[in-house]
Amino acid sequence: MGLYKTAPPLSGRMGSLWCLSGIAQSAVIEFGCMGHMAYGRTFLHRMGSFGGKLYSTHIGETDIAMGDTGRLTRAVEWVSENQGIKTIFLLPSSVPEVIGIDLKALAQELSPQFPDTRLIPLTAGGFDVSGHKGVEFTLLELCKTLPKKVHQTELPSFNIIGSCADMFRYHADAAEIARMASGALGMEHLCTMTSRTSISQLETLGAAHLNFVIRREGEAAAKYLQERFGTPYLTARPYGIQGTLDWLEDAAAICGRQADKSFIRREKENALEQIAPMQTVLARFLRVHREDNKLVLAGHADVVPGIAEYGKECFGFSRTECYCDCSDMAGGYMAYLDDSAKERVASDSKGFLMGSGELLHMAKRDQNLQIAVPDHIWRHAYEPPLAGFRGAVNLAAVWTNEMVRIH
Repeated sequence: MGLYKTAPPLSGRMGSLWCLSGIAQSAVIEFGCMGHMAYGRTFLHRMGSFGGKLYSTHIGETDIAMGDTGRLTRAVEWVSENQGIKTIFLLPSSVPEVIGIDLKALAQELSPQFPDTRLIPLTAGGFDVSGHKGVEFTLLELCKTLPKKVHQTELPSFNIIGSCADMFRYHADAAEIARMASGALGMEHLCTMTSRTSISQLETLGAAHLNFVIRREGEAAAKYLQERFGTPYLTARPYGIQGTLDWLEDAAAICGRQADKSFIRREKENALEQIAPMQTVLARFLRVHREDNKLVLAGHADVVPGIAEYGKECFGFSRTECYCDCSDMAGGYMAYLDDSAKERVASDSKGFLMGSGELLHMAKRDQNLQIAVPDHIWRHAYEPPLAGFRGAVNLAAVWTNEMVRIH
């Protein structure tokens, strides 16, 4: 790996950990260096990801030189027998990837020794797999491995796919999406992949009537569930008032349900009432101070466009610049936020900048403008969302307070 002035591109291994760390009733055993998982555990806890137990085998010179995998066998035995965890994900680190340890073959060899334990090898830990591809691969593998053959629930129900630890305020956004789907569509929330979930919940994925896919990396998993269980899905994230109304309309059409108009009307009116005074002040500010009438957004490719559209539509931002944090998703109006782009964006003191904690720190901007990771502080599950009706109010407050800070 080369030297980076800022956070380096993350590997598929971290993509898998973002997905697995929030799954209760499971453990992740990494065959690799102890420091990897020790730092990773603290990092994930800081992002608010709990549930799964994270272990490392440690690895020594004999393991590397002779290809000895005894540490992995002993770790599986200890977790299965002493901790009573019966679903174990096996994850490689960089050293086993380089020397060619075959985790799939090892899992097959170990399975007869632990007949009541499910061993699931995940092989997205190589240098050639990006973090986002690791998320996509892991979500799909979970859908192929864990769901049981079940009947649909009697009452309409839904899953949320793609709520993982690398998405900023993922707990809050998933909670807002679940709240709106339950309130507007009268549907029961079954499972969120993969934040604040469990093996038992993942086993019931096939019982849902609709899957909400809130990031493009989850679409392959949703397609698999559609092929296996016939479950339709909606790929979108709701931002702003109109964006949320459109999202609810699309969801109702896909699942063939009549939306609760009284719930939607109350939510819309409540959000507009709170936004109105901020909208008046901020829109006037942007008309007068043209040099600051610019909204620069950097983050996940599925987050940035919706926030940009809301800013233009409701507050009058006339110029928007969008950057995504994955080179594979860049294109058209959205550029990749590489190191040079970070420096260029951070050096421009004009306008409103929203991005990762790292980018905002570089630009000496208020951390309340954060919409992406890397992060610098501890997070919890009860922060306000960015998505949905409540997210629209939160974004309005963030922009208005930044206006106050600027002038």
